[in-house]
Amino acid sequence: MGQTAPVSAFLWITVVSLAAWCWLLLCQGFFWRTDVRLPRRREPEVWPSVCVVVPARDEVAVLPASLPSLLAQDYPGRAEVFLVDDGSTDGTGELARALSGRHGGLPLTVGSPGEPPAGWTGKLWAVRHGIALARAREPEYLLLTDADIAHAPDSLRELVAAAGGGGFDVVSQMARLRVESRWERLVVPAFVYFFAQLYPFRWIGREGSRTAAAAGGCVLLRAGMAEKAGIPDAIRHAVIDDVALARAVKGAGGRVWLGLADRVDSVRPYPRLHDLWRMVSRSAYAQLRHNPLLLLGTVAGLALVYLVPPVAVVTGAAAGSAPVAAAGALAWAVMAGTYVPMLRYYRQPLWLAPLLPGTAFLYLLMTVDSAVQHCRGRGAAWKGRTYARPGAVPDEG
Repeated sequence: MGQTAPVSAFLWITVVSLAAWCWLLLCQGFFWRTDVRLPRRREPEVWPSVCVVVPARDEVAVLPASLPSLLAQDYPGRAEVFLVDDGSTDGTGELARALSGRHGGLPLTVGSPGEPPAGWTGKLWAVRHGIALARAREPEYLLLTDADIAHAPDSLRELVAAAGGGGFDVVSQMARLRVESRWERLVVPAFVYFFAQLYPFRWIGREGSRTAAAAGGCVLLRAGMAEKAGIPDAIRHAVIDDVALARAVKGAGGRVWLGLADRVDSVRPYPRLHDLWRMVSRSAYAQLRHNPLLLLGTVAGLALVYLVPPVAVVTGAAAGSAPVAAAGALAWAVMAGTYVPMLRYYRQPLWLAPLLPGTAFLYLLMTVDSAVQHCRGRGAAWKGRTYARPGAVPDEG
């Protein structure tokens, strides 16, 4: 009798977890599907002009694999690349000029914005400088792309055609992140999976939908909409700048599309767990608007949705409760099943799918650590430039 009440209570918790997975499977924009790729494309009679803006800080390690791909874009219209060197100490600007001289292709301008004033994140300050340089060319589109992103030769052409064909003010692709090390295989596909769960791609592109997000590594933005939405000035405080950009565009009446990339890849390595931990924890608490109640709710939600099913299987088997074990196993199976498409997209073995609860637990710890760092006065960072929480003094670490 003493064990009956706890087992019965845990059965109800497990049933709630199973119900949550049924809801996520069917009612969260089919986030788990990976078929949201570039929308219908129509090549224009006259190709609009494009300026590519690349914020860069200490990027010597990745530029040789990324910048030549931008310079080699097979674009029928006028296009130019602006790389903004934000105070690099490793010769990023010099290497960019050398690569341009060696490979040729699109014209390259290397600029430097100087130190960002109070209230600006370094990356957005660099983007602002790049957009200011680009405005002199009066482009119709801006491609905002990170220094670690390698593009297929037709990437710009496909993005512009998709924007024109679908009537979108923003067309963004989630670059395929590197998955070579053991930790990258475990953590990276889950990162994209969790992002899609928070911001279902189908909802983002739906006209009239309030869901807004973009992937900062590859954002094609209509220049007129950038001016109308006040980008980047209107989002200068944003740590998660890609989501803030998409919200600003939708708030100004624009249309946004986001999907998975086929031939846009990040070349930045994250070989150790520490590297991935920093990538996630630097902005996780900002995603929760630095709200302790949202943090508690997120931790509880992650535990209920991802941790309860495997615990229920073990607990049910140990306590001899077939209903608890069965409900937990079914919830775990649904969870793993929704993860399979993302593993296939990343060409990873499917036996990683049942390990998703363990990866979710890592993300839970990263989120808590992000809150702890915030409370200690350590804000988000971009390439070694740290931004403290409002009211604190920035730390140039």
